[in-house]
Amino acid sequence: MTASTLPILTLKRDGVTTLTMNRPARLNGWTGEMMDALKENLNVAARDDQTKVVVLTGTDPYYCAGVNLSATLRLGHPRKLRAMIVQQNQALFDLFLDFPKPLLVAVNGPAIGASVTSASLCDGIIASEKATFSTPFAALGATPEGCSSIHFARIMGAANAERMLGDEGWKPTAEEALEAGLIQWAVPHDTLMKEADRIAQQWIATGAKRRFHGGSERDELKAINASESTKLADAFLAAPFIKAQFLFLWRKKKWGPATLFLSLLISRPLWSRLL
Repeated sequence: MTASTLPILTLKRDGVTTLTMNRPARLNGWTGEMMDALKENLNVAARDDQTKVVVLTGTDPYYCAGVNLSATLRLGHPRKLRAMIVQQNQALFDLFLDFPKPLLVAVNGPAIGASVTSASLCDGIIASEKATFSTPFAALGATPEGCSSIHFARIMGAANAERMLGDEGWKPTAEEALEAGLIQWAVPHDTLMKEADRIAQQWIATGAKRRFHGGSERDELKAINASESTKLADAFLAAPFIKAQFLFLWRKKKWGPATLFLSLLISRPLWSRLL
């Protein structure tokens, strides 16, 4: 595997490590491969004494399309599947919560689902005018994750949090997200990485430490993440979510994964007894 084909590209310069998610054909979605690479690279950066700040971004045109469920879930006994969902979801967001150094997210395009909620757990978000922020949990029959059930209201108010997490499914632009309080900077697309580096260098110069917005604390957020992960696993195994996934994949003409979710929906009265 050459450097250009790696799932995450790494650039280290002047104390800043930039991690670029590099699966544009898959909209930088969080497949198992991408999440493993993200974990590995963040762990390396955490141990690297030369890395003072990490910047996370994506290869255009998307920042990240969120978790790719059809590429991460593995069928098995319903009780084991539920436990796996809880563990994987909790571990994903704990990766961000436990990272010990300042994290800046540079959103270069659309961000969806877990890529939005995880970004809200970082020290700052800078976005280009091509960015949008979508958390369509209600439309998918899912429950909020990434601490968003509580953290969103803290950082942008209850009304804006409900607009994003509820039935309205509000998808703010960069400017709207800035006004709402979800992000801290909105810049032209061609200056995004230059401005991200400037902010990172400023953090280094001032000795910035890891922090969370909205007055949240790490231990509390980790407890929220654990609780949300349990609720999400229950939602994932409920009929509304399975049906929504089938319809979504069918519309995308992804016949194989769509058929899988259809079979799960049809057989749910039987396998749900094993939960």
